[in-house]
Amino acid sequence: MSLLRKLIPGALLVTGCLATGLASAEFHDQGHDQGSEDAIELRIEAARKIQWTDPRAADPRAWVRFKLLGINDFHGQLESRTVAGRPAGGAAVLTSYLHAAEATARDGAIVVHAGDQVGASPPVSALLQDEPSISFLNLLANQYCDYRDRLDARCNLVGTLGNHEFDEGTGELLRLLDGGNHPDGPFLEETWRGARYPTVSANVVWADSGEPLLPRSVIKRIRGIPVAVIGAVLKETPTIVTPSGVAGLQFMDEADAINAEVARLKQRGVHAMVVAIHQGTRQASFTGATPAAPTILDGAIGAIVARLDDEVDIVVSGHAHGFTNALMTNSNGKPILVTQAFSASTAYDDIDVAIDPATRDVVQKSAAIVTTWGDAGPGLTPDPEVAELVAAAAETVAPLVSRVIGIAAADITRAESPAGESALGNLIADAQRDAMNTEIALMNPGGIRADVSAGEVTWGELFAVQPFNNDLVSMTLTGAQIVELLDQQWIGQPFARIMKSSGLTYTWRENGAGITDNRVDPASIRVNGSPLNPATSYSITVNSFMASGGDNFTVLTQGTDRVIGPVDLDALVEHIASLAEPFSATIEGRITKAP
Repeated sequence: MSLLRKLIPGALLVTGCLATGLASAEFHDQGHDQGSEDAIELRIEAARKIQWTDPRAADPRAWVRFKLLGINDFHGQLESRTVAGRPAGGAAVLTSYLHAAEATARDGAIVVHAGDQVGASPPVSALLQDEPSISFLNLLANQYCDYRDRLDARCNLVGTLGNHEFDEGTGELLRLLDGGNHPDGPFLEETWRGARYPTVSANVVWADSGEPLLPRSVIKRIRGIPVAVIGAVLKETPTIVTPSGVAGLQFMDEADAINAEVARLKQRGVHAMVVAIHQGTRQASFTGATPAAPTILDGAIGAIVARLDDEVDIVVSGHAHGFTNALMTNSNGKPILVTQAFSASTAYDDIDVAIDPATRDVVQKSAAIVTTWGDAGPGLTPDPEVAELVAAAAETVAPLVSRVIGIAAADITRAESPAGESALGNLIADAQRDAMNTEIALMNPGGIRADVSAGEVTWGELFAVQPFNNDLVSMTLTGAQIVELLDQQWIGQPFARIMKSSGLTYTWRENGAGITDNRVDPASIRVNGSPLNPATSYSITVNSFMASGGDNFTVLTQGTDRVIGPVDLDALVEHIASLAEPFSATIEGRITKAP
């Protein structure tokens, strides 16, 4: 059987259904404006070095010096992309930068990834079950990293879990790490052996036993001195992952779980401690020199760092797809270095660490967030072994991803109006309503992962827009339930999640300082032009992630008369193929915000 037939029954047919089983775990990482992440001003600011030295430290000539090289939110970005008009990232370029940095480390380097290594990936990785993105890390790993003994202290690489590692459930997560061929495999490797390096997570446990899903931490040794890396993922993961993806698991409070592991490690004589956590923020800008006073980080990561044990020295974070390079004090006044390197292989955390061998504790730490430009420095000589891996993956999926589906008259983007409507969201919602022949369709914003560019639109581009392989689900809701559902765009949300609509128009208003006070105006709601009747039943289409209550849209779990339809991507492909060319989509005023 050909690989494409394994990947996609009926491959090359417009309605061929993906067989990769990708479940959804969307959230606001998509919602971040890629343009802001790509701004050259942010890249320059992120590269400014920030440093702390323990004023009580002894003679620095005896210090042990090494590097931590942090990455986060790789999301299968094997190939290069554009940042501020320049090529950046891609696995081979990133590898060349990491090797160059490692070569300058006097006593060695540890590569740390902070989650979302896989999931929400481009076709070059996703269509091969993201195995190439693990293989890339395997190539980064040194000779001491071994499939049979991942906890060897000399292994130079360690990762943690992000929410996207749960996209396809625990079984597929463990297969990807531990080995064994996928039912649609083999792909690039005849026998999939898994990861050569350890993945650690202190706050994900089996609900029935309380035992950790993975090792809570791993101890590395730098010239004989123990350095621990503790893993964690945001405790809200179950609210942004399809429930089946986290079935049987419990996600503990991050700081509590980390501190409990710190206590265990201290009993083993470990004092140098690093946290790799899939939670983060976008650091506020500052001007001039690095601020002398410690930074207070906002959001959940700030609250977590404030509660960390004094033994924690460095936090390598992720999830927010921005940069962080800051010293933040915990509640006891201990300065903790917190980093985050944008996303998708376009940067890394270059962290220099010094340990006093007498105390075996960190006495100096500094960091810069280095962009991995492909047209300068190490990026001019991409790693050949990794480049060969990427080329093999791209060649394998090329026959499918290069197929042209239609011609776009202009860019169709995720950019939202002040009310939360987007042109691409309208296009997707229309496709889903047409596919299921319902009165209404609603699409969650976190499931829209890329924009559509003007000109030829390929299957691969549309896959990048909707990579999760969610089924469409039609159901019946009453008008009263629809009002409640629309209000859930703010109620119980960490940020506004404005669904993209088809067949439904409405106005919402801000009722207070916080987003949870915002409400839809019931009198403004129209279904295909007619006022919504609270007592009338309406047919509605959503994706399977939303239908199961994902993104906290719990009203959808009450829907009746459920019918499972085609995969969301197939619906979009078929809809675009049916449109007159060149096709277009615009913001039409389906959603408005009251003044």
